[in-house]
Amino acid sequence: MGFGQGLSGLNAAAQSLDVIGNNIANSGTVGFKAGSASFADVYANSRVGLGTQLASVNQRFSVGTISSTGNQFDMAIDGASGFFRVEDSSGSVLYTRNGQFLADKDNYIVNAQGQRLTGYIGTSLTPEPVMVPVGNLQPAATTNIKSTLNLDARADVVAANVDFDPANAASYTNSFPITVYDSLGNPHQLTQYFVKRDGTAGVASNWDVYYRFDGNVLPDPHGDNNPIALSFDAAGRLTAPADRVGLIIGGIGGANSPAAPLDFAIDYANSTQFGGQFTYSFGQDGYPTGEYASMSVASDGAIVASYTNGETRAVGRLVLANFANLQGLKPVGGNAWAETSESGQPVLGTPGSNGMAAIKGQAVEDSNVDMSQELVNMIIAQRTYQANAQTIQTQDQVLQTLINMR
Repeated sequence: MGFGQGLSGLNAAAQSLDVIGNNIANSGTVGFKAGSASFADVYANSRVGLGTQLASVNQRFSVGTISSTGNQFDMAIDGASGFFRVEDSSGSVLYTRNGQFLADKDNYIVNAQGQRLTGYIGTSLTPEPVMVPVGNLQPAATTNIKSTLNLDARADVVAANVDFDPANAASYTNSFPITVYDSLGNPHQLTQYFVKRDGTAGVASNWDVYYRFDGNVLPDPHGDNNPIALSFDAAGRLTAPADRVGLIIGGIGGANSPAAPLDFAIDYANSTQFGGQFTYSFGQDGYPTGEYASMSVASDGAIVASYTNGETRAVGRLVLANFANLQGLKPVGGNAWAETSESGQPVLGTPGSNGMAAIKGQAVEDSNVDMSQELVNMIIAQRTYQANAQTIQTQDQVLQTLINMR
């Protein structure tokens, strides 16, 4: 006769309540994984057990609810497979499901503990801390222009004796401006003018193209005082020029401007001459300088920086880690885990590949604590505690009976 079994039951119930209380306390902790206590019975040489003891505290790695935050640095792992890989100031690597990140004073993406988020930068397959690319994006001069047109086949021919003059609307049929950029990112206006000329009935139709740059009519690119000619067959398909039209413009911004001469090509491929109104679409590859504006993370972990000039640049790709035995991970606080020999070495990969979960940007994974279940577990643990206390009380009464025997 002894009190050991009852005392072990009290300890077990108290430990179970501790685990439940920790779960409830962290029900609002982003990325928290609820724990559950497992117990084992204790036997001695006799067939009567000696009570119970705590065997382990396991964590439930089920996925929590994904909640949008609107914070550009927040990200959630949308699936069970994967942990964010972070490094502390000493270079030690930890793993977490908490996707609340921010930029520190050195422009590294870090969590609340100052641990740096890692990813693959450029073509490297070695995880490195991810940085926010603050500062200005270098401008790029225009080198290619794509102009896709429909020139109205019903338009009147401009007489050959009418010289082209941008100030005289009767000397051309249609026009449209586009903005191009020099090597310093300065904008310039390039206007294209289209003049319908005589063609061969039922065979071909010809249009002349003139160019005006910042208000000045450009000499023809061939240097023979003839404009560029666009030719269309009887079906309205472009037949000439067969290649892109090249233009070189020097003296950008004046004689003392350091901007390099503009050297670009205009592609008229897929332009048509149908019996419909004049339409055009265009694109060009130059852009001015731009300041860093924001960052986003795609579902495949691609980290992309956006700039005020509308350009985007790839910063890197997020790396996730997974383990063969999640229960072997060691909790180290701060909602993070460290690898152990029981967990096995981390398997690294990018989101959405090799079994890794995808990423949801501007969102976080909530705690997976089921509050209703925890309250039920609390009642069960309380009843267990009361029952074990009653066992001790009964043992005490029996012992008291023996003492009182005469």
